[in-house]
Amino acid sequence: MTVLELVAFIGVVLFAVLVGALCVVLVRFNRLIGEATRVVEVLGDRTGPILDDAAATVARTGEQLDRVDEITGNVATTSEDIASVTALTRSVVTGPLVKVASFSYAVRQVVGQRRALALIRTRRRRRELEGRLR
Repeated sequence: MTVLELVAFIGVVLFAVLVGALCVVLVRFNRLIGEATRVVEVLGDRTGPILDDAAATVARTGEQLDRVDEITGNVATTSEDIASVTALTRSVVTGPLVKVASFSYAVRQVVGQRRALALIRTRRRRRELEGRLR
């Protein structure tokens, strides 16, 4: 065997070892790709129902928000109605009530003045009687 043949033989052996190492790497890479494919398939199988549930939840939430909007509108209408009834009641009750209060105040003042005048007259008469009796 010559030196040239020996170098060629070493080159062939090194090339064979390199090809063997590449085959091992390719086999492992193939397994990795296969496992990643299975994970993606499982994830895809599970993602569909989750997205369906999320869409259903969003739809139900939209319906509930529509109901809340309707309830809010009804409450606003009811509040306006109550405010109107309150204003009407206030005007109906307050007007006559103020008049009655004013009238009763005037009557109390007049009665009080008459009593005061009657008391003053009574005292004057007593003084006059006492003055005549002396």
